[in-house]
Formats: sequence, C-alpha cells, structure tokens
Amino acid sequence: MINILRYTEYIYVIVAGFSIYKIFTDWNSDWSSEDSKVYFYFFFAAVSLGMFLFRRNYRKKFEQRKRDNKNQ
Repeated sequence: MINILRYTEYIYVIVAGFSIYKIFTDWNSDWSSEDSKVYFYFFFAAVSLGMFLFRRNYRKKFEQRKRDNKNQ
C-alpha cells in the first residue's frame, strides 16, 4: 500500500511539470483574452506542487507511525 502512495505522489510532479511547460510555451500569447489558458496552468502547477508536498508529508508520517508501532 505504501509503495502505491509513493508512486502516485509523483503523478502530481508530472502534472506540475506539464503545466509549467505549457506556461512557457504559451507565455507570448495575449494574456488579456478569455482564451488564454496561462492562468489555468498557473493554478494547476501550484495545486499539483502543493498536493505533491502534502501527500509526501502524509506518507512519511504514516511510515513513521507504522515503524513506531512495530518497534513497541
């Protein structure tokens, strides 16, 4: 179970990387138009990085708690 959590948290890094790539490729587009998706990609990059850090922290706490219970 823990191994699955370890791999799924990197999906968020991949999404963030793709979003940052799209930000750089669409940087020269007209930002004032309603069709500009740069804001959308900024949002997804920030949320994805936040979720990666949150999930990683949660997984490490879970592993630590499991190790502490096993040692008792």
